[in-house]
Amino acid sequence: MITTLHIKNIGIIEDITIDFNQGLNVLTGETGAGKTLIIDSLQIISGGRFSKEMIRKGENHSFVELCMYEPENEIAMDGNIIVSREINGNGKNMCKINGRMVTVNELKEFMSEFIEIHGQNENQNLLENKKHLGYLDSFIGEEIKEVKGKYRESYEQYCQIKQELKNNYGDEKERQRKLDLLQYQIKEIEEAKLKEKEEGELEEKKRIIVNAEKIIHNLKEANDLICENGIDNISMAIRALEKIELIDSKYEKVTSGLKNIYYELQELARDVSDYQEEIEFHGEEREEIEDRLNLIYSLKRKYGNTIEEILKYKETIRKEAEQIENLEEYNIKLRKKQKEIETYMKKLANEMHEIRKKKANELQIKINQELEELEMKNAKINIRVKLLEEYLKTGQDQVTFYISTNQGEEEKELSKIASGGEMSRTMLAIKKVLTDSDHIPVIVFDEIDTGISGKAANAVANKLKRIAKQHQVMCISHLPNIAAMADYNYFISKEVEQNRTKTQIRLLQEKEVIEEIARISSGEVNEVSIQYASELRNKKAS
Repeated sequence: MITTLHIKNIGIIEDITIDFNQGLNVLTGETGAGKTLIIDSLQIISGGRFSKEMIRKGENHSFVELCMYEPENEIAMDGNIIVSREINGNGKNMCKINGRMVTVNELKEFMSEFIEIHGQNENQNLLENKKHLGYLDSFIGEEIKEVKGKYRESYEQYCQIKQELKNNYGDEKERQRKLDLLQYQIKEIEEAKLKEKEEGELEEKKRIIVNAEKIIHNLKEANDLICENGIDNISMAIRALEKIELIDSKYEKVTSGLKNIYYELQELARDVSDYQEEIEFHGEEREEIEDRLNLIYSLKRKYGNTIEEILKYKETIRKEAEQIENLEEYNIKLRKKQKEIETYMKKLANEMHEIRKKKANELQIKINQELEELEMKNAKINIRVKLLEEYLKTGQDQVTFYISTNQGEEEKELSKIASGGEMSRTMLAIKKVLTDSDHIPVIVFDEIDTGISGKAANAVANKLKRIAKQHQVMCISHLPNIAAMADYNYFISKEVEQNRTKTQIRLLQEKEVIEEIARISSGEVNEVSIQYASELRNKKAS
């Protein structure tokens, strides 16, 4: 149960701390004093949505913290669990469970096991069709537990095989499509007959062919200059030096060096001449090289950045193609196993369907009895259990709650009840029946009394009291009947201090409880309203 709730900077709430108790806790007070803000704060601490407009004016953050006493919970410290959520104006959240930081989603999932909030204008859990099967199974309890467990185990195996077949191209069309693609890719790469380092050699040949005329022109010019000027001039220089080389050894050394240059230059001249003869311009060869390079570029775009990568990719997909071709025998075994599991699942699903149909009838009878006590004598709940074709995690059943609120009216889905009073009482009737199987310790009702008066108000008050025997119940109410039934009454008010409005809350003593019941019953506290309030309070005691 929740023992303490601390709220700071939410709307007109500046800083309040509320100590709650086990049983029925009823919150009453002035209009606009902040009653709904307390429910909003519980939603926030439960991982609900938060708007920055909710931050108190002039502040840059809001803070909600609560302490729950849950001695059997494994994370509780001395039986206590402390949960907090701080929200800044920039939208950043800091959520903690017993000091450990968690995400908003983790906080929401954790708190869903402890608090269930029923607000008048929200899409309540009990009115969501997807929740109905869970409520029915909770009502059934142990009778369906074993067969449901067996079905879940089989369903998990079924899904694993289904996924493995998908990964193994178990679908014949998908398998053939993938195999055709791989074989096409292998063929395309093999027909190219790629060779390592081929691309570089082709690029070099292409450069030479593209620049052939330029190369030939410059080689000829170089050859002419070497032969006509270079070699002849060096030859004449050698002859001149030979005439004086005997005079001094240093001239002989120069002559020898010049002769070496002469011979090297002759070699270079021959090389240049040979290069000239090698260079020929062939348009067809250039076209062939460009076509080949274009093919390589195309394959690189598809299969790899280099020829080496393309060839490696070909070996990879060759192995994959061989694996797919050999998978069919294994997939046949998997499909056979899948069929066996499916047959077993069908048997279990049919067993659950029969149990659910039987128990759905029992559940609707009990809910209708509660509705009658809640002054909805003509309302009838009908729980439909439809057997689907597909296999779901919970079987093959779709469970939907339908209701007819007036005699002769066509029944409609529970979520489409139009009247606020009818919705409140229907929700309360279902919750009362499910109390024994519902393990959520805290139930919050926000204005459960909307659209209710007279006998219905008494009936609702009695139902809340009964629910509070097994749950901690918090309820905002404007009805004296409900306030009179409370185990603990809290009065919420507002005051202006230094030109700022702020919320206050206090636990009422018995005399104050009588006065508050009198106030909400007639709008003023007088002898008549006090007597009426006392009578209501005495009914609670009896």
